[in-house]
Amino acid sequence: MKKIALAATAVAAAAALALSGCSSDRGGGSGGGESTDSAGFAADATIGIALPDKTSENWVLAGGLFEDGLKAAGFNPDVQYAPASNTVAEQQNQISSMVTNGAKVIVIGAKDGKQLGTQLQQAADAGVKIIAYDRLIENTPNVDYYVAFDNFKVGQLQGQALLDGLAARSGHEAPWNIELFSGSPDDANSAVFFNGAMEVLQPKIDDGTLVVASGQTDIQQTATQGWKAENAQSRMDSILAANYTSANIDGVLSPNDTLARAIITSAKQAGKDISKITVTGQDSEVESVKSIMAGEQYSTINKDTSLLVEQTIKMIQQLQKGDEAEVNDTEQYDNGVKVVPAYLLAPVIVTKENAAEAYANNPNLLDIVKQAG
Repeated sequence: MKKIALAATAVAAAAALALSGCSSDRGGGSGGGESTDSAGFAADATIGIALPDKTSENWVLAGGLFEDGLKAAGFNPDVQYAPASNTVAEQQNQISSMVTNGAKVIVIGAKDGKQLGTQLQQAADAGVKIIAYDRLIENTPNVDYYVAFDNFKVGQLQGQALLDGLAARSGHEAPWNIELFSGSPDDANSAVFFNGAMEVLQPKIDDGTLVVASGQTDIQQTATQGWKAENAQSRMDSILAANYTSANIDGVLSPNDTLARAIITSAKQAGKDISKITVTGQDSEVESVKSIMAGEQYSTINKDTSLLVEQTIKMIQQLQKGDEAEVNDTEQYDNGVKVVPAYLLAPVIVTKENAAEAYANNPNLLDIVKQAG
């Protein structure tokens, strides 16, 4: 994926923070295996990082950041991805192996957050702490912490960006014709994004400001299996053919950048003027930032992966010392069995107008913005 150019800067930041959190009583992670607290664990312990496939730039970047940041903090990282071609069974096997091999904390970006109960019970029985990373793990009591950007807020920002873009780009007053897309049903974040957006959009649908010509407003109807671009493009093709051969489409709620670009491709192929269509996104992927600066995609969300990895490493360091990990939310994230204590970071909406400010600390993306003038 294309965000690798950012990795050197972000890794340095993560590593610096990790090192700053290491006190002298850790022995520099020299392999002595000594715990600094009877309730904690060894300063050079193995930390498992189980990530889903590499279909997103952010997952690729996260793996490198964890590898370097955990090493800098004195830990022994075991970073593994579940291949895109495999089922969730591969990640299940990876987590089980991490437990067997003595990991003290396992950070999990779940491939399917509903199918890890057996592995997490195995982890709990072995005294392994579990941190759900970016995606909530559901239907199990054996999730100790959740670390993520505030994903409900992400949805709210996307919904508001859609309204703002409609007013700025459509060239006419309301009502506006829109369509709704959501993410993969096996990702717990999909519903959180969608519900946040619909908190903003549903009142406007109810009062007639927004019209969903397809009638597809339920999350099951709007879902995009596997977060796959081809699935979004195919659905958009069908929606346009059935509802917009003569009518204009003014906007599309897209939950991430990969799907946004697929939706834009569909609209272009159908002969629509994309400069007048508002399409939202998320993740600040390189190609979508270029699209925004070219006046095609309207918005994305900046969720700095380096900050999320840094916060996760902080939490691991706190656990290593025998402390509870710091959280800032104990109410929002009910996984069906328990409310998981969470540390949430703030997302940032990005449009062409504020891109330079939003990416001021991201040399790779800032260069794209500057090149676009």
